[in-house]
Amino acid sequence: MEAAEFKRAVMALSKEKGIDEDTIYDAMELALTSAYKKNYHSLSNVRVDINRDTGDIKIYSYRTVVFSKDYEKEDGVTEKEIILDEDGNEIEVPKEFVYDERIHITLDEARKIVPDIKIGETIEKEVTPKDFGRVAAATAKQVVIQKIREAERTLINEEFADKQDEMITGLVAMEDVRNYYIDLGRTQGILPKSEIIPGETIKMGSSIKVYITKVENNSKGPLILLSRKHYGFVKRLFELEIPEINEGIILIYSVAREAGVRTKIAVYSENPNVDPVGACIGQNGSRINRIIDELNGEKIDVIPYEEDAAKFIENALSPAKDLHIFVTDEKKKEALAIVNKDNLSLAIGKKGLNVRLASRLTHFKIDVETIEQARERGISIVE
Repeated sequence: MEAAEFKRAVMALSKEKGIDEDTIYDAMELALTSAYKKNYHSLSNVRVDINRDTGDIKIYSYRTVVFSKDYEKEDGVTEKEIILDEDGNEIEVPKEFVYDERIHITLDEARKIVPDIKIGETIEKEVTPKDFGRVAAATAKQVVIQKIREAERTLINEEFADKQDEMITGLVAMEDVRNYYIDLGRTQGILPKSEIIPGETIKMGSSIKVYITKVENNSKGPLILLSRKHYGFVKRLFELEIPEINEGIILIYSVAREAGVRTKIAVYSENPNVDPVGACIGQNGSRINRIIDELNGEKIDVIPYEEDAAKFIENALSPAKDLHIFVTDEKKKEALAIVNKDNLSLAIGKKGLNVRLASRLTHFKIDVETIEQARERGISIVE
């Protein structure tokens, strides 16, 4: 491969893969070093130099300057090292030095070539074979590919390192029995079929919003796990669709979700002139409907957060009305909700869903009883 052709190939590879040219050159130099040693049976120290401007490749054999064939040190004293004798005592002995003309050159010999050279420096000689380009290209190919893959993994890791718990849009690329594979640009994320919204249909090639639940680095690159069932997905949708949330005017206190069935989200604002619930719903439900559509028709209750625990629990048990809330244990976060018979089923919900979501939303264990049950326990309720 001619030097100019090689340089053009590096530039094209850098542009296509988004990898810095120096990274490719470094990988090539390492690969060509291995190729030279393997194909030319070299046991000497070798350095490969690629001219970044011209693409020329040159190989240098280098030797380290030592004082003499017997000593490394200019003062004629070898280095010392500590070893243990037969009794386990530490003793100081001369460090073994074996002169090898392939990797060493004496100071006297070196100064015949470079007069002012010093001990420890190296002296080089170009040893580039005439046919090295052909041999090296074939031998270095796999090594270079590996280095490029490593560089790509590094770039992907950097791109997604701080993306966990964020929402991202990708394209549905592939499907197998258990998973969908979502194209995220440089890499793919895994959306398990157990993490899609029950009842929704995922179409190949379609654009899809997903929530990143886990980013884990391994030898094959980042493992990116995705979900559309996670409660965080709803939170990010609200941040996307409600400008006041994105701007910090409205704050999300908590989210509780049973994917595909119902979500409760508690919101509040520190600005008394802002209606947090109304802003989230939008005029004629315009804002909340966009979120519901994304969630495949999942019902959403937007709950006003209250610092007063009893009032907050009452709000969370919506759509049930006429509730009497008692915080029975503040430390253990336990509360009792007393309702009339007409609201009992609403408060509890189908299969206990409403009270279960309210508990998650408020972080209180909520027991629900009728007025009659409360009176049997000695609790007087005025209807």
